[in-house]
Amino acid sequence: MEVVYEDNHIIIVNKSCSEIVQGDKTGDKPLAETVKDYIKEKYHKPGNVFLGVVHRLDRPVSGLVVFARTSKALSRLNEMFRTKEVHKTYWAIVGKRPPLPQGELVHWLVRNERQNKSYAYEREKPGAKLAILDYRLVGSSDRYFLLEVELKTGRHHQIRCQLAAMGCPIKGDLKYGSPRSNPDGGICLHARRLRFVHPVSGEEICVEAPLPSFPLWRCFKDLAED
Repeated sequence: MEVVYEDNHIIIVNKSCSEIVQGDKTGDKPLAETVKDYIKEKYHKPGNVFLGVVHRLDRPVSGLVVFARTSKALSRLNEMFRTKEVHKTYWAIVGKRPPLPQGELVHWLVRNERQNKSYAYEREKPGAKLAILDYRLVGSSDRYFLLEVELKTGRHHQIRCQLAAMGCPIKGDLKYGSPRSNPDGGICLHARRLRFVHPVSGEEICVEAPLPSFPLWRCFKDLAED
């Protein structure tokens, strides 16, 4: 576990693509419990450690996850995420050049619970939710393209589904049309940057996650260090 930021009220960690944020049917130890163990050991806390899960990333996605260390921070962060006061920037590696170097994607997404998958439509359908994101091409290698994505809504598998609908599935994402999986089982989608006003102090927080160790990310290492 890599801690990117911490204080008395919040802690932000850089999740690997193999971790789950909260417990699920797999029974694997979730990141939330690892963070609790870290806090308990570092601060010598007796008894149970309070930790609030504010948001989640899909298991195969890496990057920044925010947790609340106090109930005050938890309630305020929940409201900030609900009202889109937390600005999230993702990096995605795709195998096809997008039709335009930058643009806005607008779709109506329908979630299939049984398949754990979302489907994108150009027009509204019963049960569909509006999904909007901005993307721009920020780098390329011999075979791959790096997109920076800013979410305007937060829907199930939104980035994965909308980029695939554009014809640019994320590398390694078999569920949304990538031809091959990644050796580490993850996909090349990384929650790169978070910007928000601290829920207690009022200070502006802007943090970036280091790139994953998956070798393809090294092609874009210089961009990350600019």
